[in-house]
Amino acid sequence: MHYPLMFVENTVKKEADRQQASLIFEGMTSFRAILKSRSRKILHLWFDKERLEKKQREFEFIQRMATDLGFAVELCQRDAIDSLATGTSHGGVIFECGERPLPPVSEIDLSAVSDGISGFYMMIEGIEDPYNFGYALRSAYAAGVAGVILSPRNWMSAAGVVCRSSAGASELLPMYVGEAEETVSVLKNNGFRIICAGIRDSVPVYDCDLTPPILFIVGGEKRGISSKLLAMSDSVVRLDYGREFNGSLSAASAASILAYEVLRQNRK
Repeated sequence: MHYPLMFVENTVKKEADRQQASLIFEGMTSFRAILKSRSRKILHLWFDKERLEKKQREFEFIQRMATDLGFAVELCQRDAIDSLATGTSHGGVIFECGERPLPPVSEIDLSAVSDGISGFYMMIEGIEDPYNFGYALRSAYAAGVAGVILSPRNWMSAAGVVCRSSAGASELLPMYVGEAEETVSVLKNNGFRIICAGIRDSVPVYDCDLTPPILFIVGGEKRGISSKLLAMSDSVVRLDYGREFNGSLSAASAASILAYEVLRQNRK
């Protein structure tokens, strides 16, 4: 099948844009998440004027929020919105935000940590693109993870894409930044057990005690978790498959299953 050159060029550009630093957010789900979390300042919002009649109540809500929070709202043509968007699911709403400051690991309120789900933190490393990163955060938030710890180099530079792929969860989920080994040392010294997802010297995750406070470390498909972190862990767990399969799950899929196993074991 042959595609027009313009289609191919635009598709390649959109794929490249997804990997770039961006504080442009898309859609009402992202908008409501940022309103709820107050995680960052909204600077400017563009609304598709062709959708105004069908989405009058939505637009009136946006205007009220703009008055309360002090950001500009601009009616514009669909083409202008499409030129800023990296996807097609924006629903005629696109907006620019300021940076979200992520606190260091040292600012985790360890006094609030208990042996319940509030003591369950995750570290997600090595995910190769912002969409999979967002999918992992969506599952972590839904499973009740108390917070996610990121390395200084992370996909929050592409916050708009991450927010959309996580259905807003990335802005609602407490997140902290820290170097991996330093983070493990700090939490271990405060009574956390360190659980890594891996293969060598591992036990099935369903046979491991996952009572918090714990830090669960999940690595990417390509690089996994460093040998230093594995050596610092209290347990290494694996996901056994239901049939012979030599491939690995995506980090987002693994993070989802592992997070829900922690939730399952700690149901009250």
